[in-house]
This record gives sequence, C-alpha cells and structure tokens, in this order.
Amino acid sequence: MMLLRQIGVALLTALVFGMGLTWVALENGRLFGAVSVGPWRAWTNVGLPHPDPYTRAYIAETGALNLGSSEGLQFIATTDSANRTLDRGCRYRVTGLTPPARFWTLMPAAALDAGPVTPKGAPTHLVSTGLARDAKGRINIALSRTLAGGDWLELEGPGAFTLVLTLYDPSSFSTLGSDEAELPRITREAC
Repeated sequence: MMLLRQIGVALLTALVFGMGLTWVALENGRLFGAVSVGPWRAWTNVGLPHPDPYTRAYIAETGALNLGSSEGLQFIATTDSANRTLDRGCRYRVTGLTPPARFWTLMPAAALDAGPVTPKGAPTHLVSTGLARDAKGRINIALSRTLAGGDWLELEGPGAFTLVLTLYDPSSFSTLGSDEAELPRITREAC
C-alpha cells in the first residue's frame, strides 16, 4: 500500500511539474524559443517545417496561421512598456524605430469572444507605407477611443487587447535577440 501511495505522489508531482513548466513556456517562452524585446514577444521557430515542442504548443494554443520563416516574423505585445496589460479604455502612444523591413503592419486584436477592437468602418490596422515619420525615421502612433492627431487607430469596446506587429522580410532580423534589437515603445498616456 505504501508503494502505491509513493507511486501516486510521484506521478502527481511529475504531472504538476510538467504542466506548470508548459504553462510557463507558453506564457513567457523566453527560455523555450520565444524572443522578447521590451513588451514585444515573437516565437522565431514558428515558420520552420519542424518546430520544437514548445513552439508547436504555442501554435496549438493560439490557433493562429503563422508566417513561414521565409515570409516574416510576428511580434505580439499584451502589455505596455511599463508591463501593464493593454486596455481598450486607455490611450496609448507607440513610438520609436522599427527594425528594417520592406513592409510591416500594426494591428490591435482581442480574443474572439471579446468583440471587435476597432469600430465598424474604421481602419483595423496601419501599414508602414502610409505613416508619417519624424526626421530620424521614428513612428508616433496613437491608439485611443478619442481622436488623436497624426497616425491614429481608434479603439472600442471593453477589456484587454494585444498589439500585433508583423514584419515582412526575414533578412532584416539579424539583430533579433541581441542588445541592438529595437522595437517601438508602447506608452500609456491616460485611462
């Protein structure tokens, strides 16, 4: 009887540890194939023909159709640069430089059951070719419920959202994961 109890405890411990490690890998991922630059996170092995098990678990969890490794890379931010969850009731500013890419898009998104993030008829995303930049090439994009000057994406509805920055042109990702990599800051201005 004592042996069965010890086996049960060992199996339960292994199950809890394994599931906990998998949860940490999917939530954070830095030790398991994800690269983080500020609030932005990308799974660099998503487009490979045979990704590692943690990347496969991430793909299964998100259910997203991801770009192939020769097509580009998608960065996702669920928090601002101060590590606060992105909220549709707040006003944000996305500023700074983007990695060199032939083309990129920036889109707010939410879970399917959370409703649309942008109002019907309003732009759902911004593209690199249609943005104003300052003299140093930096972007300055507002995300809010109320009109803002310059480049702006209107938000609607309650709850959290994510920002998806998709870069097209894999040759521009040579600095990814290094201290030189730079992605735009996400600053909460007001709530």
